[in-house]
Amino acid sequence: MKKIATLLTSLLVAGSFTSSVRAADEPAQFRCKPGETYYMNVMVTGVEYWFPVYEMFKQAAHQLGCKTVYGGTPAYDVNQQLASFEQVLAQKPAGIFLHPMNPDPFIEPINRAAEMGIPVVTFAADSPNSKRVAYITSDNFREGKAAADELGKAMGKGAEFAVLENPGQDNHDRRVTAFINEMKAAFPDSKLVARAATNQDPSKAYNAVLSMLQAHPNLKGIFMPEASSAIGAAQAVVENGGKVKVMTVDVNAKVLDMIKSGEVFGAIDPNQGVQGYLGFMTLFLAAHPELIDPMNDAKRKGVNPFSFPILDNGYAVVTKENADDFRWDAYLKRRGTKGINE
Repeated sequence: MKKIATLLTSLLVAGSFTSSVRAADEPAQFRCKPGETYYMNVMVTGVEYWFPVYEMFKQAAHQLGCKTVYGGTPAYDVNQQLASFEQVLAQKPAGIFLHPMNPDPFIEPINRAAEMGIPVVTFAADSPNSKRVAYITSDNFREGKAAADELGKAMGKGAEFAVLENPGQDNHDRRVTAFINEMKAAFPDSKLVARAATNQDPSKAYNAVLSMLQAHPNLKGIFMPEASSAIGAAQAVVENGGKVKVMTVDVNAKVLDMIKSGEVFGAIDPNQGVQGYLGFMTLFLAAHPELIDPMNDAKRKGVNPFSFPILDNGYAVVTKENADDFRWDAYLKRRGTKGINE
């Protein structure tokens, strides 16, 4: 992670130095043109996870004199997100930072954006068979593995556990797969006794966990790949004695409160700010191929020389001790901005 950040910083410094030795009337290389605008597009725009991602996406943009727009769809609906993506394309932006709800439906629109000369960088979830120029993420397999290691140790030997999931969402599927595989490998005497699809709906998670608790009275832990389901799951657990440990990925204000109170055991949280910052820098470089002159055949082929298939933004383990370091309201106050509203 540090090497990647150092590389991008070096590129910025190199660009600034090059521009300083050029003729005074030439524009600086690492600066946006007036009105140059980059969009961030997500599903369920009100989910708190996106806010620090956009904050650092916006910070990087402002440092280079660029404009940004936050948007997408308020619904967990791939067709609505595809429609919002089309609306962004119609604006002819300099680039799009995209969290695709599902990978395959976005292949054609991402490829069409590439044909239009509009680079697309995906983050947190990917569309790997598309022509996106980069994918920024914490390693979802490492996240799932880390969650299993934390929960497995806490549950003890021979524990029964369950999983809530959102089938079809690429990054969530990876987390769940990695979690289950690590439980089998590191805690072979543990047993997966139930799994249910909740699709990031706290009510569905609540009802699913109530059923699990009734069917499996020896249940010791539940894992889910996102924060919204954790709220419903924890509520069901608390109402039934609070003895089952809830482990999730991602946090929001409510989940942080629950971690502090002990209602949620813990969380794995991607470094959202780094995700946004690296996302903007890769988009900017992809939108300005004239800044890159590599020793290859890119010019001969007439293709954009920029490509950075996967960047890992890292993750943190959230516990009672450090939960307050992940609070969005405190972070926004420190930053002194209007968050997604600017």
